[in-house]
Amino acid sequence: MAFNLLLGFGLVMPFSALADGDPVAGATAFKACQACHTATEAKNKVGPSLQGIVGHPVATVAGYKYSKAMTDFGAGKVWDEALLAEYLKAPKVLIKGTKMAFAGVKADADVANIIAYLKDPAAAGQ
Repeated sequence: MAFNLLLGFGLVMPFSALADGDPVAGATAFKACQACHTATEAKNKVGPSLQGIVGHPVATVAGYKYSKAMTDFGAGKVWDEALLAEYLKAPKVLIKGTKMAFAGVKADADVANIIAYLKDPAAAGQ
């Protein structure tokens, strides 16, 4: 019984870690994204604005032209924490044909922190 409880806790741990990301550390980690994305304003750059992206339907930022691969992938999906985490780790693996050239964020802590920052940039003083 104790083993099952520990196993269950282990399965839940990664999801709670996402919720516990640090937006201040996320603002620092997000600097790798700033060449192509904004997080604090609704201004598209090479990539779409990520302002308010958590909870937003995939591939629907106004004024941004998405690849066919992204629009096909995004049909009916919303950027929740789990989907963002999967995408941030390996964009080209999740969505074959995406325009995003970035290879991905390797450290789980950086992924969690970036998501925390995207959820609340003001918490990072931004």
